[in-house]
Amino acid sequence: MADVFVARRLEGDALGKLEEAGHAVTVWPGNLPPHPTELRDAVADTEGLLTTLTERVDQALLDAAPRLKVIANYAIGFDNIDMDATAARSIAVGVTPDVLTDATADLAFALLLAAARRLPEAAAAVKDGRWRTFETQGWLGADVAGQTIAIVGGAGRIGSAVARRAEGFDMKVLAVGRDDDLHQALQQADFVSLHAPLTPQTRHMIDATALAATKPGAILVNTGRGGLVDQAALANALHSGHLQAAALDVTDPEPLPPDDPLLAAPNLLVLPHIGSATHTARAKMTALAVDNLLAGLDGRPLPHPAK
Repeated sequence: MADVFVARRLEGDALGKLEEAGHAVTVWPGNLPPHPTELRDAVADTEGLLTTLTERVDQALLDAAPRLKVIANYAIGFDNIDMDATAARSIAVGVTPDVLTDATADLAFALLLAAARRLPEAAAAVKDGRWRTFETQGWLGADVAGQTIAIVGGAGRIGSAVARRAEGFDMKVLAVGRDDDLHQALQQADFVSLHAPLTPQTRHMIDATALAATKPGAILVNTGRGGLVDQAALANALHSGHLQAAALDVTDPEPLPPDDPLLAAPNLLVLPHIGSATHTARAKMTALAVDNLLAGLDGRPLPHPAK
């Protein structure tokens, strides 16, 4: 019997498969993550660990978990895990691909539409009593149909799903892959949607230079990783009016401190990282994570390895 620690309460009933297989499962209570010292204490006798993006799996954590065999990351990415350190210990690392594609693509397009049509401002005006009558100049937004969208991250699963949605709006789609000219695409795009993985090469790929190259009046959407964007440069682009708006589901750090300068920027919509937040997607993520744990604890190759 192996001990498994789950760093957060999860949707669905797949964790029961671990207990059915004879493993002892401990789930951290509540919706907030354990403090790093609490996490290190929790994994002292753990062979299987289920983490979310908020748990940093570094050398200190691995040193505190001498029995650890497998880590199931509750995400499509794994930038919260020191992959060199896990490889040195031959600890298998798995992720949860595919199942959050549509949920995240839906949210990306919802953010695009909300930013383009200034929905948060319009809704706030109703609640605040500032809606007096039909106004010919009130809350004018940007067209979406027929416009050009640059999907940064190329033809990955989520980017491709966003492209399909954009095609339904008769948008011209520019798929920007690793070897494509990012700045050339930014010069053409009315909307920019970020879906690249966060790596040392992509960190702050949207910096002051990239933003200066962006078509004036464009709208930026980020449902990828917060670190893709230099947020100080983004704030400047919004304050100057060079960008019409930005809509973010991810930031760096998460959450943003209340006094973060980015939050003072105009025409900004920030959500609390809810790209995969549907009952269906999250339950499927739990199932994939459990499949990874079961395989790793049995010494089998993971069905959904990080790669």
